[in-house]
Amino acid sequence: MTPTKHTVHTRRDLWLLGALGVVVAVLLAFLVVGRTGAEDAADPVTAPQMGPVGDMSRRIDGDPLAIGAVDAPVVLIEYSDYRCPFCAKFSRDVEPALIDKYVDEGILRMEWRDLPIFGDQSMAAARAGRAAAAQGKFWEFNATVYAASPDRGHPDLTPESLRSFAAAAGVPDLDRFDREAADPSVDQSIYADMLEANTIGVSSTPSFVINGTPILGAQPLGVFDQAIEAAAGAAE
Repeated sequence: MTPTKHTVHTRRDLWLLGALGVVVAVLLAFLVVGRTGAEDAADPVTAPQMGPVGDMSRRIDGDPLAIGAVDAPVVLIEYSDYRCPFCAKFSRDVEPALIDKYVDEGILRMEWRDLPIFGDQSMAAARAGRAAAAQGKFWEFNATVYAASPDRGHPDLTPESLRSFAAAAGVPDLDRFDREAADPSVDQSIYADMLEANTIGVSSTPSFVINGTPILGAQPLGVFDQAIEAAAGAAE
């Protein structure tokens, strides 16, 4: 029997529908397989675990106001004032142990932030610290000032005493130190440290942030041990 025009159209329509169905099925299969393959191939991105303050580290290679490997898994940020007796207590009682136990082992990096809150002499001392840093003697100057600090009250940090601390710390060019310690051009960097502290609600010294976890005050060594080891474990 000769197919009618109606029959021919019907067969053609059915063939087109069938072909379209095959195309749709192939596209769906491609999308599913492609998506699954992409998910399987993608490496999971693990963000470093940080405490509530977040990552405040700068990790600037060659920063004279930092000590420890730039890629250390844990960063301790210290907000301090040279006239703060409790900052001096941390410097004398805790900091050397942290350097020996964690910094020298590549676990910890320590970054200094100036937070001069005890008047004009605090600001002058912060400038002096930057002047010592310019000659590669920041941490020596830091330790020398704090070693002479009284257990209570605020030391009298005059230009003459700051120069004597610089000499004791081994700053080679004391005339340059005097000039730079009196130069207000470093104030912008000091104010940046102060603004950073205020942004996270830090208004007292000493204050610390260890991988985003704040520690307030000159706490015992064990408190820092616990925070550093927890942060190092989370970073693995």
